[in-house]
Amino acid sequence: MSTATPKVGFVSLGCPKATVDSERILTQLRLEGYEIVPTYEDADVVVVNTCGFIDSAKAESLDTIGEAIAENGKVIVTGCMGVSENAIRDVHPSVLAVTGPQQYEQVVNAVHEVIPPKKDHDPFVDLVPPQGIKLTPRHYAYLKISEGCNHSCSFCIIPSMRGKLVSRPVGDVLSEAQRLVKAGVKEILVISQDTSAYGV
Repeated sequence: MSTATPKVGFVSLGCPKATVDSERILTQLRLEGYEIVPTYEDADVVVVNTCGFIDSAKAESLDTIGEAIAENGKVIVTGCMGVSENAIRDVHPSVLAVTGPQQYEQVVNAVHEVIPPKKDHDPFVDLVPPQGIKLTPRHYAYLKISEGCNHSCSFCIIPSMRGKLVSRPVGDVLSEAQRLVKAGVKEILVISQDTSAYGV
């Protein structure tokens, strides 16, 4: 059995909500003993968290997937563009898995399929901070309070990608805010698709 630490490359595209999704996936991978590496060539697999909101974002996502395939060969795709799996596979048929937004467990399971976590991983050796892995500078952090939107605006694709509005329990939101403050965060940016509808 190999004793090498499994390594994951990660590219996060899109809005702050997608950034929070990336942070959640990265935190889970670190808890399981995966090392997050900054280059394609050092990774055993690459995860690309895509944006599918506007045409230029879709093009950037497809270009990034292609770059990761060319540089590494083993690519898992997630995020908003993942709801259009055929659009991704038509251009990049070799991607290993495609999942939509908020499908954290499916992404982690797809990573397991490519490179399983070390069986002898000790979580007390590779500690993850209580606030989790953050992709923002240390002085600020995003705090997502809800997911999705109940409106059906003709100009917006968000509900078809992110679903109907689901608010996080207020206790969970406050607990996360407290962890962020204890970690030294000075500015908490409250985000959601429809912040004014929180709790509906």
